[in-house]
Amino acid sequence: MSSTKRSARAHDTLAYRLSEVLTKLNQGESLDPQALADEFGVNLRTIQRDLNVRFAGLPLIKANGRYKMDEAHLGKLTIRDIERFAAFTGVSGLFPEMSGQFLKEVFASNANDAWQVRGHHYEDVREHRAMFVALEQAIVQKHTVQFRYCKTNGDTRVRIAVEPYKLINQKGIWYLAAWDDGKLKSFAITRIEALLVDAETFVPRKQVDKELADSDGIWLGAARHRVLIQVNSQVATFFQRRNLVPNQVIEKETAGGGILVASTVVHIDEILPIIRYWIPHVRVLEPPHYQQILEQGLADYLKQTARVS
Repeated sequence: MSSTKRSARAHDTLAYRLSEVLTKLNQGESLDPQALADEFGVNLRTIQRDLNVRFAGLPLIKANGRYKMDEAHLGKLTIRDIERFAAFTGVSGLFPEMSGQFLKEVFASNANDAWQVRGHHYEDVREHRAMFVALEQAIVQKHTVQFRYCKTNGDTRVRIAVEPYKLINQKGIWYLAAWDDGKLKSFAITRIEALLVDAETFVPRKQVDKELADSDGIWLGAARHRVLIQVNSQVATFFQRRNLVPNQVIEKETAGGGILVASTVVHIDEILPIIRYWIPHVRVLEPPHYQQILEQGLADYLKQTARVS
């Protein structure tokens, strides 16, 4: 098994364990570390590390070897907070002490509003730990930031100043959502260099918060358009079970158990990879040129593989 797969599996196990323990504490349960170790199949030291380091930001009371949440704070964590925390271990799983700080700030302020997570597996961002901390503080305190940005073609953009709004995890990749040159844009964290937090502050723009709330992706700052997808009965249940395309809405059921699924996107690349995954069970009805692009791409691929073979 590759190190990447081992890392992803380890994170999933860690995130599950922490979210379950956090839920128990939030509901007022008194937890015995050894019982938790047995339940999750880990050693006692691992659970003690969870409770004393990762949960250092929680108002926990330890009595007779058991841990419970201070009654004054019971139920304060919402399901969304717990989900955010579990996903946040994509970073804090590498830096356990950051987990405690994250929870401390959830109770003390709205710092968790600086984070938005949409995914399950995570890129290695250990070398960017200081950047995450600096960006979170800049977002919470409304300070502008400056940095150099490396584009995908390797060119480095001149230093720019932006208003930072959110740290977003989209399908495992971390981005900074920021207002730049009159538009809301996303910047891959691993391509940011020489970050500098300014003393200058900014007034948050209401339209930015709305756009971030309405968007399921990282394609920001442009008009969205509708995509209508026909899904056959063989895979319809997967789309009914959870949202698989950006801003998904199931419009109707069709004869034979299929469904029509609507999505809104900014760019074709926001949805085309997902559609490719579900071939041959899906077809794009609107806009028609999306289906044409999909078919042409498949034809080109078959030609290339034929030449190679």
